[in-house]
Amino acid sequence: MNIGLVAHDAKKKLMQNFCIAYRGILAKNSLYATGTTGRLIEEATNLRVHKFLSGHLGGMQQLGAMIEHNEIDLCIFLRDPLTPKSREPDVNVIVRMCDAHNIPLATNLATAEVLVLALDRGDLDWREMYK
Repeated sequence: MNIGLVAHDAKKKLMQNFCIAYRGILAKNSLYATGTTGRLIEEATNLRVHKFLSGHLGGMQQLGAMIEHNEIDLCIFLRDPLTPKSREPDVNVIVRMCDAHNIPLATNLATAEVLVLALDRGDLDWREMYK
């Protein structure tokens, strides 16, 4: 499965820790991340991550294009809901696109854990029908 990973600045350390904790599951899948998030994940876990541009430099659009073409099966976007973002419309585009294309999306740690554990159990195998 192809997993998209994005984290706002305040959530990047949380994303690293999440990827360390679930390294065994994530290693069985293809990982795609915006630039800085991908680099930090690689440094913390030694997982191979396809890195897009940084989020605000086009990485969000690159991830969006993969979602639009049904090439992402699961997206984890650890958002910082407490800090206003000048690029908030970019965030909302990813959320809307995941909804439009039936792509499971986690925007917080609790949901990310549920989705990764479901992925490991095979609960997301239905995504294969969409390809």
